[in-house]
Amino acid sequence: MTASYPNLRLRRTRAHGWSRAMFRETVMTPADLIWPLFIIEGQGEEQPVASLPGVSRWSVDGIVARAKEAVELGIPCIALFPNTPGEKRSEDGAEAYNPDNLMCRAIRAIRDACGSDIGILTDVALDPYTSHGQDGLLDDSGYVTNDDTVAVLVDQAVTQAEAGADIIAPSDMMDGRVHAIRRALEMNGHPNVQIMAYAAKYASAFYGPFRDAVGSGGLLKGDKKTYQMDPANGDEALREIALDIAEGADSVMVKPGLAYLDIIWRAKERFGVPVFAYQVSGEYALIEAGAAAGVAAREALVMEKLTAFKRAGCSGVLTYHAPLAARLLNG
Repeated sequence: MTASYPNLRLRRTRAHGWSRAMFRETVMTPADLIWPLFIIEGQGEEQPVASLPGVSRWSVDGIVARAKEAVELGIPCIALFPNTPGEKRSEDGAEAYNPDNLMCRAIRAIRDACGSDIGILTDVALDPYTSHGQDGLLDDSGYVTNDDTVAVLVDQAVTQAEAGADIIAPSDMMDGRVHAIRRALEMNGHPNVQIMAYAAKYASAFYGPFRDAVGSGGLLKGDKKTYQMDPANGDEALREIALDIAEGADSVMVKPGLAYLDIIWRAKERFGVPVFAYQVSGEYALIEAGAAAGVAAREALVMEKLTAFKRAGCSGVLTYHAPLAARLLNG
């Protein structure tokens, strides 16, 4: 106790459940969740992802069922990631802007089934479409080119918007791509399509299971350190975020999430814009491994970590635990 507050006992407000609920500073609802989903070819197909226990790839009809489930749970938005068949991958990733590709067929099917009851967020990057697993086009030395890649990303974004995407999420980390995509969306009659920029995407060790899920992990030649951020850098992240906001992003994302709570906090404090976190595949897998090992109950681990994102300043979280968390929050 301090001399200034001789009668203060902070435990008073913690004594009962109703009191803890009333004084709770950070509150989550299902509306804070975005559910990432993986798409595969076929009909009636479900492929469990071995490195992501409890997560599967679904054919388009299964994705539609998951979208309906999201609506029922109060999850406002789903994020789509395709596992493009090998024969449709190429050096130039041209399948990315095919209007009948796996992503676009899933968008249209969800829109037909759910109307405007669910938001559809689509990934813009070339790694699900390239034969080399990089997020962009390569020059003769193997370096990922910037401006040539941006031109393809623009075509990809417009194709997704025309299929019915609500939020374009460029995850490639090429310089200038937000401005180019924003301009193209305006020019092609899609002024209300949002951009959620992967503004601070780090070259992280936590992405392995995701690359398995989209089929790019075994294809990747080299690494992505020439365009994804150095995990040691924080000030640079704020510069990236500032640029994406200036170029027309409606919201920004920090990826991964838990190891970068300081970046989330600094971004929210500095810019006051909607900041989202991606609780990435490696983070999810560690929770599942910990729960399986008896470290703690899965539900408690999930909710504590999601609450940490909200407390740090997130408007929402992309998480593979979205359906579990929504059920817990719905009681």
